[in-house]
Parts: sequence; C-alpha cells; structure tokens
Amino acid sequence: MKERVLKVAKVENIVYKLTEPIAEENQCEVVDVVFKKEGSDWFLRVFIDNNEGITIDDCEVVSRALSEELDRVDPITQGYYLEVSSPGINRPLKRQKDFEKFTGEEIEIKLYKAINGKKKICGILEDYKDDIIYLKDEEGELLKINKKDTALVKLV
Repeated sequence: MKERVLKVAKVENIVYKLTEPIAEENQCEVVDVVFKKEGSDWFLRVFIDNNEGITIDDCEVVSRALSEELDRVDPITQGYYLEVSSPGINRPLKRQKDFEKFTGEEIEIKLYKAINGKKKICGILEDYKDDIIYLKDEEGELLKINKKDTALVKLV
C-alpha cells in the first residue's frame, strides 16, 4: 500500500508540473491534482482556477493540451480517466501561494489528531509561515497548526 501511495504522489507531482505552463498560457492556475482509484478505475483530476472563475471552455482547452502532453511524456502506466474542472467554492489550500492568496478568509481544517478535543476547526486564516498555519478560531484564540498535521485545509 505504501508503494502505491508513493507512486500516486509522484504521478500527482509530475502532472502538476506538466499542467502549470498549460494553465498559465490560458490565464489559469493549477489548484490541485488528484490521482485516485475508485472501484476498478483510475481517475486523474486536475483542478484549475482564476480570479474570474473557470468556464467549461477553460476546462476543455486545458484538458486537450494536457492530454497531448500526457501522451507525449507518458508518466502513468495504467489506464485512467482525465477530468479537468474548477475546484468549486470550497477549494483546498495546499501550497504556499494558496495560503498567501487567501489570508484573511474563513477556512476549515480537518486534522489527523484532535487539538483541544476537535478534529475539525474553522476560523480565519491569519498567516502561513514555515509550514505553520496561523488560524483565529471561532472563540478568537490564535492557533498554530503544523500543515503536516492536517488532512485537509479548504475555504469555507
């Protein structure tokens, strides 16, 4: 199982790097890449966004260009379905630039281990430095949460 997790992370990283220039050419940014097995099928999901919002046409243009690039580089050994879409209103925050862009916004953090008896914490993203999320929770307390302790960080 651990080998599959490493392989999935490697595929996601490669696809992210392949998608970045394509997205930038189309005035978009790559928000996330997820390579996941569901039932007997594998899905490669690429989430793109921009300040005006993503259209179906944006997804189609990025999908076609990415499909050609994936055929050229061929980083995935098994069959899969490629999906390119918007991350939606509850977009995940994964990279430094995501945290910087959404400082001051309300976020939800799901944790691997509870903090103060909670595994889900909502609040305002105050800052992000050195992989530490600074969150002002609903009671007004400033929490410091190590990113590696989070299962998911997303906009509310």
